[in-house]
Amino acid sequence: QVQLVESGGGLVQAGGSLRLSCVVSGSINSIDTMGWYRQGPGKERELVATITDDDTATYGDSAKGRFTISRDNALNTIYLQMRYLKPEDTATYFCHADRILVGRLGYFDNWGRGTQVTVSS
Repeated sequence: QVQLVESGGGLVQAGGSLRLSCVVSGSINSIDTMGWYRQGPGKERELVATITDDDTATYGDSAKGRFTISRDNALNTIYLQMRYLKPEDTATYFCHADRILVGRLGYFDNWGRGTQVTVSS
């Protein structure tokens, strides 16, 4: 079994910063591409950023220039550094992992439960 657990969300004023973390627990052998997605009130879930196992990052339009995704493979953890936050960044932020290998078992399309980010104006 694997579990993705996000942390670091909270309430911040516009222009502020937050750093989200996502830890994958379990007897992990490897994790493929991981990423952050978000879902605001009344909105569809959207891509924020992804990062491959060799550290190639891609960003959604809303994140470019303000957010930075990174990962620590030794800790099975990814991070999302968010700067210059705006009220429209208010959303639940979800961690995702494409494939997680535990021994010879593969777990696909893995999601965390999310962490709430609220940006006040």
